[in-house]
Amino acid sequence: MVWLMASLGLVILLLAGDALVKGAVNLSLRMGIPALIVSLTIVAFGTSAPELLIAVNAILDGKPGLALGNVVGSNTANILLVLGLPALFATLHTSECSTRKTYLFMMGATGLFIAMAFWGTFTAISGLILLGVLSFILMDAFRDAGRHRRDAAARAEDEEEEVEGADPDMPWWRIILFLLLGLVGLPLGADLLVHNASIIARNYGVSDTVIGLTLVALGTSLPELATTVMAAIRRQADVALGNVIGSNMFNLLAIVGIATLVGPIPVDPEFLRFDLWVMLGASVMLLPFVFFKQDITRPWGILLTSLYLFYIVIVLI
Repeated sequence: MVWLMASLGLVILLLAGDALVKGAVNLSLRMGIPALIVSLTIVAFGTSAPELLIAVNAILDGKPGLALGNVVGSNTANILLVLGLPALFATLHTSECSTRKTYLFMMGATGLFIAMAFWGTFTAISGLILLGVLSFILMDAFRDAGRHRRDAAARAEDEEEEVEGADPDMPWWRIILFLLLGLVGLPLGADLLVHNASIIARNYGVSDTVIGLTLVALGTSLPELATTVMAAIRRQADVALGNVIGSNMFNLLAIVGIATLVGPIPVDPEFLRFDLWVMLGASVMLLPFVFFKQDITRPWGILLTSLYLFYIVIVLI
C-alpha cells in the first residue's frame, strides 16, 4: 500500500506539472507578460509549496534540521537533476532565454543565505531579512512586467510564435482551471510521495537527517522536475530555467524566512562544511547557460545528472 500511494503521488505530480505549465504560459500571453516573469512567480511559488509545507511541519514537530536539509538539498537537486534529467531526452534551448538579472538575484540570495548560516541559527530576524530581500526581487519583477506590457502590442505577434503550443484564445476559465489544478495537485502529489517514501526509508533504517537531504529533498523537487520535463517537451525553455531560478530563490528567501517565524532553525556544522558549498557550486554551474548562451544539451544533462548521483552517494555514505 505504501508503494502504491507513493506511485499515485508521482502520477499526480506529472499531471499537475503539465497543467501548471499550460496555465502559466497562456496566462502570460493573455496578460502581455513574458512567460519568464510568470514562471518566476506563479510557477516557482506553486512548485515550491511542498518545501514550505514540509519546513513548517518539521519545525512544529521539533525537527528543524530536516527543514534546512530539505531546502539545501532541494536547491541542489533543482539545478543538477531538474535541469540535467530532462536534457537527456530533449535539449533545453536556454540560449534563447534572458535570465541574467534573475540569475544574479539568485546568486545574491545564495550568498546571503550562506553568510547567515555562519551565524549558527536562523532566527526570526534572519527570516525578516530574507523576506525583505524577496519583496525587493518581486517588486523588480513586477516593474519589468509593467514595462513589458507598455510595448506588448508591438511584440505580441512575435511572442505568440515563439511560445510553441500556446493558445492565445484560450478562455479565462480554462487558464484558471489549469493553474488551480497545478497549484493544488503539485503539493498534494508531493505530500503523498514524500510521506510514503519516508516510511519506506525508515523501514530500511535511514536517519531523519539523511532523509531530509536526499529523499525528502528529491521528493519536494519532483514538482520542479515535472514542470521542467513538460516545459522541455513543449520547447518552453524560459519556463524551465525561470522555474528553477525562481524556485531556488523562493526556497532560500521565502521558505526559510517564513519557517523562522514559526521557530528558530539551528545550522548543523556539517552543512557549513559540505552541503552549502555543494549548493553554491551547483548554482555557479548555471553560468554557461545564462551568460554564454549555451543550450543544455544531452552531454550537459549527463554531467549534471551524474554530479547529483555522486552527491547522493557521498551523503548516504
